[in-house]
Amino acid sequence: MAIFRQYIAPLLVVLVFILALVAVSARIFLPSDMAAPAPIEEVGLIAPSHNSIS
Repeated sequence: MAIFRQYIAPLLVVLVFILALVAVSARIFLPSDMAAPAPIEEVGLIAPSHNSIS
């Protein structure tokens, strides 16, 4: 168990940190229109009209 605490767990923490750093830094290489946050639009619920009464 000491091997896990001394070697494996710190390695996993460092790998997760590096992965997160690469994911966040990838925005630098995106085109300018994709690097912006996603637009927020209001979503309206439109009820379908069922006029199939014959």
